[in-house]
Order: sequence, then C-alpha cells, then structure tokens
Amino acid sequence: MLLYILLLLLIFICILVVRALLLKPEKMPEAVGAAKDEEIHEEDTVRHMQALIRCRTVSSSDPEKEDPKEFDRLTGLLPSLFPNVHKVCEFTMPSTRSLVFRWKGKDSSSSAVLMAHYDVVPVHEPSWSKPPFDAIIEDGVMWGRGTIDTKSTFLGILEAADTLIREGYQPQHDLYLCFSGTEEVNGFGAPAIVRYLKEKGIRPSFVLDEGGAVVSGAFPSVRMRSAVIGIAEKGTMAVRFSVPGAGGHASTPPSCSSIRMLSDAVHKVETHPFPVRISDAARATFRCMGSHASFPFRVIFANTDLLHPLIVLICRLIGGEINALTRTTTAFTQMEGSEAFNVMPSNPWIGANVRINVGETTESVIERLKKIVNNPKVQIECTWGRNPSPVSLTDGDGWEAICSAVSETWDDTFVSPYLMLASSDSWHYSEICDRVYRFSPMIMSKEERRMIHGNDERLPIDTLLTTVRFFKRLMRKC
Repeated sequence: MLLYILLLLLIFICILVVRALLLKPEKMPEAVGAAKDEEIHEEDTVRHMQALIRCRTVSSSDPEKEDPKEFDRLTGLLPSLFPNVHKVCEFTMPSTRSLVFRWKGKDSSSSAVLMAHYDVVPVHEPSWSKPPFDAIIEDGVMWGRGTIDTKSTFLGILEAADTLIREGYQPQHDLYLCFSGTEEVNGFGAPAIVRYLKEKGIRPSFVLDEGGAVVSGAFPSVRMRSAVIGIAEKGTMAVRFSVPGAGGHASTPPSCSSIRMLSDAVHKVETHPFPVRISDAARATFRCMGSHASFPFRVIFANTDLLHPLIVLICRLIGGEINALTRTTTAFTQMEGSEAFNVMPSNPWIGANVRINVGETTESVIERLKKIVNNPKVQIECTWGRNPSPVSLTDGDGWEAICSAVSETWDDTFVSPYLMLASSDSWHYSEICDRVYRFSPMIMSKEERRMIHGNDERLPIDTLLTTVRFFKRLMRKC
C-alpha cells in the first residue's frame, strides 16, 4: 500500500512538473522600427493637459456638490485644444456629460472605440502638498487631480488623433472617441453613449478604456515588466447593514445594543472572507504571469486546478491585489449612529463596498452575507450594485493591435490578461462588444497606483508624452 501511495505521489509530481515545463511565455508581436519615433508637439501636449486639469470637473452623487460650469468649461476648451479633431470628426453629445467623436475611416464596415472619462473624484485640499487644480509642474512632474485618473488618457486619445489628422492620416476603419463625465459616480454618461451607438447599429470590433498599466513586481517572482490588460472587471455593490430600533435615552441602555450587533456583524464578515474562486480571467492572469515566474511559482500557477488549497494559502498570505483577484472582497467604509452622545440610535447603519468576483452576483453576495451574520435583527440590503462584466476574448485584430502597440512603446515588456478589481465605464460596452479591454498606457509604480483617488496625485511629464505616443501607434493599426 505504501508503494502504491508513493507511486501515485510520484505520478502526481511528474504531472505538476510536466505542466509547468509546457507553460511557456507567448511570443509578443515584434516592434515596428519606424513606430519608435512617433512625433508629437511636447510643449503643446503639456499645456493642453494643464488646461484640462484646471477644469474642476468633480462629479458627485449629490448634484449640489458639482459645478456644471466647470464641465461646460472643459467641453468649451476642446475645439481650441484639438482643432483638427473638431474639423474632421463628427461630434455628438448623447447627453450633457457624453462626448462622441466619429473619425471616419476608409472603410466604415468596421469600427473601434477608444474611451476615457474626464470627471474626477473630490479632493480634501488641505491634505494636498500642492493645489490640486493648478497643474503645477515641478521636477518634471505634473501635480493635480485627474493626472492619473484619467485626464491623461482623455488627453492622450485626443492629442494623438489631432496629431495624426494634422499629418494627413486616416484610419482604415471608423474610430469612435467616446468620453463620459460621470464615471466616478457610475452615472449616465457612458450608458447614454452606448444607447447612441446601439441605435446607430454600431458593434465595435474592440473597445479600449482605462484599466491595468505597465507594472513591475506585481506578481510573485516575476521580474520582467508587464502590461496588464483587463479582460473583465469585478462587479461592485453598496451594502447597508442596519439595526432598526426604538432608540431611547442612553442612561438606560439595553443588554445588547444595536451598535454591538453591528460590530458583531462586521467582525463576522471580516473573519469569514468569501471563498477563493479562480475565474477564467484570473486563471489567464496566473498562466501568463506564471510563464514568466521562477520555476517553483510556475509549477504552482500552471496547476491552479490541482493545487487549489495552496493557491488559497498563497492569496491569504500575500493579500492585496493577488488576494482580491481571486475572491469577492468586502470593505466597510461608512457608519452612522445617533446625533447625540446621550441618545441611543434608532437606526444605526454601517456601509460596505463589495467587489464581486466573476461567477458571483449581487443576489448571491447578499445571501452569503446574511448566512455569515446570522442575526435576523441585522438587516442587510444592496442599495446599489451591478454584476461582474463578461470575460472578453483575447483574439482578433484589436487585441493584436494593442499588444503590438505595447511592444513598440516599451522594451522588455510582455502583455498579460487581467481581472480588473475596480469598476469603469467600459462595463456598459459589453452590451455591444465582446472584446472590451481595460488598459492605461503608462508605467505606474505601486506608489503611483495608490495616488488614484488619493492625495497628491501626480504624473511624470515623460509618462504623459508616452501615453500620447502609444495612442498614435494604436490608431495607426485601426
């Protein structure tokens, strides 16, 4: 019996090793030498970016906290900043916060969409080292809200198109340049654009929005730089935990308060995380990254189906992005009690932001949370949510064009599919396209990724210029 067990173990190890040996990196498209020297007007590009950053296009779920004049100001600047785009492209506004430019190609039987958003999240100005809307440049770095998320890609697309039109270029197929001003609040901008394209019968061959970036050290033992391109994104939902009650005077508290019940609920949810579920998108990430990893990690990530318990342990130990890639996550972000120290709260609540893994739904999340909390006095409800996006195909001319543009822009960089952890406007485009990709064409360190929605957001000028050059190379392939 012992010999049989040892034989089976040996066979199992051989299978693991053979599968790891067969996991080899995919060949990247070769860079085209002529594309290495894409010319742009660098001073104009920087000046245009500063003009965009100085527009305080802060979006909010509370309309009273928005300034529509700032959004109108940005839209009004575009004809002067990008005159060739406005001269050649057909311009439409499907809604007050939706901008669509149709750049007609030589053949209109096919089309592609390049998109971005121009609204930004609010700022707490006293926490910034420099004014967030002055677009100050210091030591080759531009400071300002939106420099990373995502006026850089908004400018990159328009600047690249404007430059190519000036050079006399016309795309082979129609290009739709689509921009929303409500992305940060999951608003009406992108849905209005999708409805407009759907009514016109437009089904793009591919869509490219913000998402992954060019990163280093994002995956265990992978030393080579990678361009991670989102092929799906997790769902998102706002969940409210509440304990309705009669309130009362704080001098006569109950034996088990509503606050304690909520605290217990939070503790249970945080100590009972959702199970690891390796989606097709996550598996594609593991296989691609694993093919560039050291051999021990290649063995692990070439055999995610056979080594599931080990994957669970690794994700739990490493945490962060790797852990979020494989499971639904819950982050408690809001809370409210009573309005006075001496008043028992009548309806205290705690809010959580949930990011839903592929394969799960808003309904299944609520059902699981109720089982974890296991207290009928704690009401758990979804106040807003949407399910994960479909997983996009990684074949066809669009995917090849993006990979080729990556090769031409960054040396020693490979492309990896990626499950995007954040949500974006591109979620809506899955209704009209099965190849929706999410990639911000810029090198981003872990520190720079933390600046997104944070204080002191800033971007090196060289990175901004590279973003424009990437879009020029991509547009030449459309």
